[in-house]
Amino acid sequence: QVQLVESGGGSVQPGGSLKLSCAVSTYPVDWNCVSWFRQGPGKERDEVAGIGITGGATKYADSVKGRFTISRNNAKKTVDLQMVSLKPEDSGMYYCALGSCRGGLLLSRARVAYWGQGTQVTVSS
Repeated sequence: QVQLVESGGGSVQPGGSLKLSCAVSTYPVDWNCVSWFRQGPGKERDEVAGIGITGGATKYADSVKGRFTISRNNAKKTVDLQMVSLKPEDSGMYYCALGSCRGGLLLSRARVAYWGQGTQVTVSS
C-alpha cells in the first residue's frame, strides 16, 4: 500500500527557512515522480516543485525558483523540500504527491495518483 507522510511544517518569520520531508512507503512501477503542492487559504492547490525519483531531475514553479530546493534520498525513500527566503505568500498547507513522470516532472493535480495528508507552513511576522 502506498503512503506518503509529510513532516517539518511550522511557523517562521519572513526571510526564514524551513525544511519539509515526505516519507514514501513504496514506489510502484510507473509512479516515479514526486511533487510538492501548496494550498493557501481560499486558493487552489498548486504545484511548486517536482523531482524524478530515478534520475533526480527537478522542476520548479516560477514563484519559488531560486528559493526552494527539492531533493530525494532513494535509500530512505524520502523527498525533501528546502525553503529559504520565505514570504507570507508562501503560507499554506503543503502536500507531497506521487505520480508518473510522463507529461513532465512537475505533476499537475490531474496526474497525481497518491497524496499525503499535508503539513502546515505559516510565514508571518
